[in-house]
Amino acid sequence: MPVRVVDTATPSSQPSPGQETNSVHPSPPSCSLLSAGRCFAGTQNVSSLQKDEAWKVNVRIHGCDLEQGYLCGTMEALNVPLADTPVLTFWEGEIVDAKNYTFFTGKWEASPEDDIRHWSKFPSFTPLLSQVETDGGKSLDLSNYPHIFMRWKEQYFVNVGVDCGLTIAGFYYVCFSCSDGSISGFYYDPSSSPFQKLELKCTNKKKKNLDSPFHPMSFRNRDRDRDRVNASNGRLSDKANASSVCVCVCVCVCVCVCVCVCVCVCS
Repeated sequence: MPVRVVDTATPSSQPSPGQETNSVHPSPPSCSLLSAGRCFAGTQNVSSLQKDEAWKVNVRIHGCDLEQGYLCGTMEALNVPLADTPVLTFWEGEIVDAKNYTFFTGKWEASPEDDIRHWSKFPSFTPLLSQVETDGGKSLDLSNYPHIFMRWKEQYFVNVGVDCGLTIAGFYYVCFSCSDGSISGFYYDPSSSPFQKLELKCTNKKKKNLDSPFHPMSFRNRDRDRDRVNASNGRLSDKANASSVCVCVCVCVCVCVCVCVCVCVCS
């Protein structure tokens, strides 16, 4: 679905007088719809010369840090061909803010030409094109722009093995609307069908992340529990070693006593 562009919010491509082009950029717009706990639902379409396929997709954001340009979450694909169960993946995202990340990916086998080709699929990117072609968008001020551009990279499968019939070698170019929380995305992987489209809408359901294994607190609790287990195992190991030494000493004493008794009897 085409994304409407607000002309008055077009970011400036020129720095203010006396301002360095590499000065600190404002943070992306604070958007309550892009926050930890938010859930989205939609579809991913895969078109090829042989057939068209589409499956349902659910996305949940588990963490979001606009200052660092980072977010993470899970993506669940339903009714996937060749998969016996819904496929759940964990992904991490980069927020294009001209401070932490630019429109040029610089990795994952994506060239600047690939970047421009995919970003240009989003109508809201059109006002930014010329400046991005010049410097990757480093001099853009995106703090008041009505859309947030991101890259989502799936890191691993959560509930299935790598032989599930899907690949996570590529990544998504993503455009998020701050007004209604809708998400459009295009998957890039040189080995997969081009321009697989992701379309999601905010479900207006915000789940608490405290019970999530991907919540930062859960990771801290997991590390804390692991340290406690290791410390406990260390104490148990020390006790076991001490007990072993005592047993060995007792055995040696008993053997010596027996030998002495035998010698006396024989004499």
